[in-house]
Amino acid sequence: MPPQDGQWPSQQNQYPQQQYPQGGYPQQYPQGQYGPPQQPWGPTQPPPFPPQQPKRGRRGLIIGLVAALVVLLGGGGTWFALSQRDSVASGAATPTEAARNLATALSGNDVVGIVGALAPAEAKLLTEPIGQTTAELKRLGILDPAANPQALTGLQVRAENLTFDEAAAEQVNDHLTITKLTAGTVTVTADPSKLPLSEKLRESMPAGEGPQTDTIDIAEQVRDTGEPIRIATVKVDGDWYPSLFYTVADYALRDEHEPWPSTSIPARGASSPNEAVKQLVQAALDADVTRVIELLPPDEMAVLHDAGPALVAAARQDAEPSGAKLLDLQTQTAAVPGGTRATITSVRIQGPDGETYSVTKQGDCYEATGEGRTQQLCADFLTDNIENELGSSVPDEVRQVLQHLSSGILGQGLGVITTEVAGQHYVSPVRTLNELGLTVLRSLQPEDITALLRLAR
Repeated sequence: MPPQDGQWPSQQNQYPQQQYPQGGYPQQYPQGQYGPPQQPWGPTQPPPFPPQQPKRGRRGLIIGLVAALVVLLGGGGTWFALSQRDSVASGAATPTEAARNLATALSGNDVVGIVGALAPAEAKLLTEPIGQTTAELKRLGILDPAANPQALTGLQVRAENLTFDEAAAEQVNDHLTITKLTAGTVTVTADPSKLPLSEKLRESMPAGEGPQTDTIDIAEQVRDTGEPIRIATVKVDGDWYPSLFYTVADYALRDEHEPWPSTSIPARGASSPNEAVKQLVQAALDADVTRVIELLPPDEMAVLHDAGPALVAAARQDAEPSGAKLLDLQTQTAAVPGGTRATITSVRIQGPDGETYSVTKQGDCYEATGEGRTQQLCADFLTDNIENELGSSVPDEVRQVLQHLSSGILGQGLGVITTEVAGQHYVSPVRTLNELGLTVLRSLQPEDITALLRLAR
């Protein structure tokens, strides 16, 4: 089990027996999916988990824009150096100047400047996992041992003649203004051959076609869509910054023909990491979206607090309380970069019918109890069920990969990342998702990558 209130193990430990997986923070489920399992658990019937709601469609342009932003933020820059600074962002005096700072960074192919121009909380979320991820990719033999996280190459960006319509900027409130990008070009050149991949990975990859270049004409996009590209800017401690999260939320609201709410949902955290997780689980069971949003970090998830009333209104149409009650939830905590990992060691839930269900961590397994049955959930159990779902036996190499994943995830335990702001504790969904990726990497072994590459040939 993870250490009680201890420091998280170093990446250098390699996690030989136990790796630490990530459970996401509770999602909001469709009607009828809140309660306990409706079927008994058995050797070939794992306890079902409710599916996530299908995501609503988004404009193709916006998907492309967000993907482009993620690529720009994710390629060819000094990520790791940013995570070592106390403050990574430098703000601007006005919203338009903040947007121009982003344009200037693009024009100079300055990824450090791009990330540094974002709102401080967003910049930290994007940079803090880089060192850990790079270390794990090296351990697995995906990246070259000499790969420098401060200079991950393979992408070049050139922005020219970017123009903003300052008079058309929309002031939503005292800390949010939407700027309008109307003209210019952004050229992106990707060259996979320059990525610091390991030799064994390069040998297994098909011969590439060389660098690929794509140019986005902003004016053409504006003509096609009938509106300028919207870039949200936020005011933090007196300075303005472009915001990736607010930009995505702005387009999502427009896609649903919804204005920005005139009020926000204030942050209201819990007294401890355990209590934050516990309250969020109960709020999810109750379909209490307001309380879920209150328990999200006010800095990292400020966008959801501001968009909260619209989310609550939409949830009323789709979600109903489950009728289930969280009787108990216990966690063990350990420090991780940027927050605390609360690893769930036991949980008991009473269903609407009064039946009690529990899941308890026991070493490298979980024990699930309910409806008069008890099931040990261990690596062999999960691997066998995956094989049964496939309907046929899997190669020994694949089974070994599944074994490593299952034992790694179960051994680490189900965890949620929390952060502390002004003495209150909140659940961080983005950090939780980041940890999920690290969980998978920690669970795998170098021979797993070799086996998968061999099977892919």
